[in-house]
Order: sequence, then C-alpha cells, then structure tokens
Amino acid sequence: MFSVLSSLPPAFAGLAALMIGALGLLGWRMHLMLHGPRARLRRRLAMVTGSAGDSVDHRRRGPKRTSVQDRLKAAEGSRNQERGYLMREQLRLAGFSISLGRYLAGCGFVALLLLAAGELAGLGLPISGLGAAILGLGLPKYVVGALAKRRVGRFGGQFPDAIDIIVRGIRSGLPLAECIGIISSEMPDPIGAEFRSIVEAQKLGMSLQSAVARAVIRMPIADLRYFSIVIAIQQQTGGNLAETLAKLSDVLRGRKRMRDKIAAYASEARASAIIIGSLPIVVILALAALAPHYIGLLFSTDLGNVLLAVGAITEVSGIWVMRKMINFDI
Repeated sequence: MFSVLSSLPPAFAGLAALMIGALGLLGWRMHLMLHGPRARLRRRLAMVTGSAGDSVDHRRRGPKRTSVQDRLKAAEGSRNQERGYLMREQLRLAGFSISLGRYLAGCGFVALLLLAAGELAGLGLPISGLGAAILGLGLPKYVVGALAKRRVGRFGGQFPDAIDIIVRGIRSGLPLAECIGIISSEMPDPIGAEFRSIVEAQKLGMSLQSAVARAVIRMPIADLRYFSIVIAIQQQTGGNLAETLAKLSDVLRGRKRMRDKIAAYASEARASAIIIGSLPIVVILALAALAPHYIGLLFSTDLGNVLLAVGAITEVSGIWVMRKMINFDI
C-alpha cells in the first residue's frame, strides 16, 4: 500500500493519507468509547449500583420472589454463554427449525460458489471475496434478523390481547390452563403457535410454570418474560392473578405506544440515513451503466482497489454510526 501511495501525485497521496489517518482516529475513538477508562468506570459503577439495587430488592421482596428472579437470571446467563447462542436465537425467533450447523454450512457453500463465479468472471480475488462475504454470509444473516424482528413485532402486538383474554376468562371462572388453550386455538401465529407449545407441554405432564419458562426460551422477549415471572410468583405465593395480568396488559400497551412514538420521531433520521448510505452504491451503479470505462479503473488498478477499500470502510463505519444514533431500546 505504501508503494502505491508513493507512486501517486502529491495531492492524491496526501488525500489518501488523510483519509487513512481519519479512519485510524475513528477506530481509536471507538476503542476508547468501548474499552477506555470512562467505559471501564461506567461498567464498574453499573456493577456497584446493580448490586446495591439487588440488595435493596432482596430486603423488600422476600426470599421466595428473589429465588424466582435469580433462577431466571441464572438460566439466561447460562444460555448467553453458549457458543452460537445469538445466531440460534435469531433462527428460532424467525421461525426456522434448521440447526445452526446446517445454516452455517449453507451460507459457506453459497459464499464459495459466489467466490468461484467471481473468479471465473475475472473480477479478482478482493472483489470476489468481498462480494461472496456480503452476499453469502452477510445477506442471509440480515434476512434472518429481519424475519426475526418482524415475527417478534407481531408477537408483541398480539400479546396484550392474549393477556386480556386470560383476564376475562379468569374473571368469568375459567381456569388458567383453559384460557391458554383458548389462545392457542383461536389466535393466529406466532402467538398461537407458542401457546400451543405450552398446551402440548402441559399434556405431556409438565407444570404450567415450567411450560411458560420453556416458552420464554423459545421467544426471549421482555413481554413474555414478565408474564412468566407473574405466573411463577402466583404459583408460589398466590394472589389475584386477573388483577395482576390486567396491570401487566396496561404496562405492555404503554410500552408499545412509547415504541411507536419513538419510531415516528426517528423516521426522518432513518430516511436520511438510508438515502446517505445508499448514495455511493447508486452512484457506482449509475457510472457502471453510463461510463464503464471511467469507473472500471477502480476495479482494474491497484490504486482503484485501495480507494475502493477505503470507501467501503468509510461507508460501513458511517452506516454503523448512523444506526447507533437512531436505534433506541425501550
């Protein structure tokens, strides 16, 4: 790379060096944000305040409720330590029954085919490898993530209605298991499929608390986790389940209203990010169609490959920064 820079005119060499230096500075700033002294201090303060809050909760809630919460946290922590857990969770949330090994094997096979096709087309190893990585590895992961997000969103939208059915059923005298059976047979997927799994687990002899806990493993979202905690506490300590679930339904609807409001506020920034992020790709495709001899220098020369690599790095960095700026968790 230094030999290529030395062969450039001084103006272009200075510009390329400036861009490389800016990328290095950006990477260093990101490293400081994630692993610097301030980040370590924030993590330490979070650990201290979290432990203090837990001690207060222990004194207030009593031993039985604390044991339920500790078991849920321990189960979630053990799952997060498993290798490939996040990808397995994405496949499960998207509704696919394929194993992680078969998914990775399929993605690797597609990437190798794309790499071989690029080499046969004479695109060169850097361009073929980049295209194979994006289309063979990145695109399937993006599709799985989008399908999982869509399915989780549908589940979250249906879940307050399901809780209302349980509340009305309990107030009319029906047992909780029968209310769950009504949801499994009357409501559409994905919530109907998840509650059918709960009903089938109960038919096999599993307790309701364990069946709901298994549903949280299959659909690890906050709404269903709250429902599992309510069921676990009610099974151990008793209480007015209909009133508790009615309040939980109100809380979930309030969370959904807040998410919709934030999505509306961030829609303009999201549209701007999409336009800015797609503009370089659109310009490259337009130049490839209108003046292929002009844009072809980027793919056929060493200098062009360096500029393409720098442009790809800046593009990915910019998209990542804009995504972090407009992504809010509720």
